[in-house]
Amino acid sequence: MRMFFQRLQKKSDEELMRLIQRGNSNAMTELYHRYSRKLLRYFFRMLWKDEARAQDFLHDLFVKVIENAGRFNTDRKFSTWLYSVAHNMCKNEYRKQAFRQALGADHFSAERSEDVTQQQMEALEFQHVLDQALEKLDEEDKHLFMLRYEMEMPLEEIALLLDCPLGTVKSRLFYVKRKLAGLLYKYQSVNE
Repeated sequence: MRMFFQRLQKKSDEELMRLIQRGNSNAMTELYHRYSRKLLRYFFRMLWKDEARAQDFLHDLFVKVIENAGRFNTDRKFSTWLYSVAHNMCKNEYRKQAFRQALGADHFSAERSEDVTQQQMEALEFQHVLDQALEKLDEEDKHLFMLRYEMEMPLEEIALLLDCPLGTVKSRLFYVKRKLAGLLYKYQSVNE
């Protein structure tokens, strides 16, 4: 067995990929040993020095290698292909990060991403879903909701601003919240 692994160590990356394409898992182990430390450092540096994220990305990268082994052209350089896949994974993560920030999650910056808790992530998701639900309301209802809950305006001021009785404001808010509850049904158990 030792002799078998020594023979694998002498093979080029591309030869190992040919073996992997034929189902040889030991060849995959050899490639992993050759590249795992370098790629872990690469992911660590590229992904905000987040050790856990770097480990996850390393794992995902080698899963991609296994899943896409048949697509790899063994006439090309393996290391170039491998680093290209790793680079694309990082670029995709940057896009996701930018999307999160575009959702108003400015505190979810790259430097502080490790500080974000599960509860904060759920709050961000809820805010995004709420924003989408508000877009489905007519302008008057959306405006009323924003005055009361975004600007935290007292009901009496809203009544003065809208030139209507306080009871009407309360009634309209009740129906707006009811509409939103229907649109946000998946969060009802969280808020009860």
